[in-house]
Amino acid sequence: MTATPGLGTPQIASPDLLRSTFRRHAAGVAVITARGASGPVGFTATSLTSVSADPPLVSFGIGTGASSWPAVAEADHVGVHILGEHQSDLAATFARSGADRFGAATAWRDGPEGVPVLDDVLAWLVCRIVGRVPAGDHRIVLAEVVVGDPSGAGRPLLYHQGRFHGLRD
Repeated sequence: MTATPGLGTPQIASPDLLRSTFRRHAAGVAVITARGASGPVGFTATSLTSVSADPPLVSFGIGTGASSWPAVAEADHVGVHILGEHQSDLAATFARSGADRFGAATAWRDGPEGVPVLDDVLAWLVCRIVGRVPAGDHRIVLAEVVVGDPSGAGRPLLYHQGRFHGLRD
């Protein structure tokens, strides 16, 4: 491997290289929810992607070591919630291991297909899982949109450099 002038010193591929690189990539923030055997589960995701418009498909990644994985592995449906810039505390709660994610501070209700739906988000979808693709220590979940509501007010929450941010003009 040779250095390219002006580009710094290249690094060999590693988990740290990938993490450092994607800290520089601003991403929208979503919370994925599902109904587990012991109750609702959920996690913060920055890997949400629109896959297809017809049929309407989305994808997201989840680590197989995540506390939510067993429920997502068995669930038929998941909730996808796009967070607003006013919801950094909610994003942090769903990102924190061991947090009471559906405690008193989280406003939610049972939605279509029994999926937990968070209140006051910019948009939410309930999706039917159509595939779980192995990808290293993660699974890429493909899900078809069943129903949703994109009418929430506000601006999106972003994740960049390890922190949550609002969108600036």
